[in-house]
Amino acid sequence: MDFNEAAVFVKVVQAGSFSAAARQLQLPTSTVSTRVARLEQRLGVTLLQRTTRRLNLTEAGRAYFAHASIGLGYLLEAEAALDAARQKPQGRLRVTAPADLGDSLLAGLVQRLQQQHPALEVELILTDRYMDLVAEGIDAAIRTGELRDSSLIAKPLGMARWAMFASRAYLASSPRLQQPQDLNQHRCLQFSPMGRDGWTLRRGEDIMTIPLTGSTMANSIGIVRNMALNGQGVALLPTYICKTELAIGSLERVLPQWQAQADPVHLVYPRQRFMPPKLLALIDMAQAELRPWFSDPA
Repeated sequence: MDFNEAAVFVKVVQAGSFSAAARQLQLPTSTVSTRVARLEQRLGVTLLQRTTRRLNLTEAGRAYFAHASIGLGYLLEAEAALDAARQKPQGRLRVTAPADLGDSLLAGLVQRLQQQHPALEVELILTDRYMDLVAEGIDAAIRTGELRDSSLIAKPLGMARWAMFASRAYLASSPRLQQPQDLNQHRCLQFSPMGRDGWTLRRGEDIMTIPLTGSTMANSIGIVRNMALNGQGVALLPTYICKTELAIGSLERVLPQWQAQADPVHLVYPRQRFMPPKLLALIDMAQAELRPWFSDPA
């Protein structure tokens, strides 16, 4: 049995002509025609009826193609699986994430990923738009909140928790904060996508909404954090972008028993039989690098 003959026949049917199949296989048209003829001779049946304008499958040809194309597909997948196991992560890796996830967080992830895999190109797409990974050619996404697409594979990374922070200098020169209602005596720095009218805070089963008037708003989480560092007020920020500042003392947690929303964070990617090495590298690196940032701040 010559598998090349069967593979050429399948390609001819898929391409629609001997010449198109020859171009795709990078073979002379005469070679393609000869291999199909040898296959028919070996099987003792006519598979293709040739006319000057088109090819028509015979009944035997349709039955043979239906089985041969499936078998050839499995062979190609087997070879792809072996090739993937031998290859190093390379090529372009396209990853999307929310715009407010934190520049330093993602920059560090990309830096360490490319240090380990120099042949890897990374394209980050920061957007709040819900992108269709398959339709838009995205390898993976980091998403916060409840997942909408159950067809994707999801790897949990932790929780994105929002809490209040301020600089030591600001707290030292401002009224004491003992309960959420005391925020009305303070300058509040608000990330506008979190809401413009007030902060909804939680402590166990207790939920309280504090109206805000005269607060400062910005749609950039980085600007809000910088204003808090500059002593301009109390900011509602995700804990994962404040860990370094908490460690060195440039920011302090305000009303630490209270927090705002907490959303699950996942790395998601399309379901596929064989994952390319570049995606496997991202999964391993994201779990190692990002999970500590999204761990419970306590």
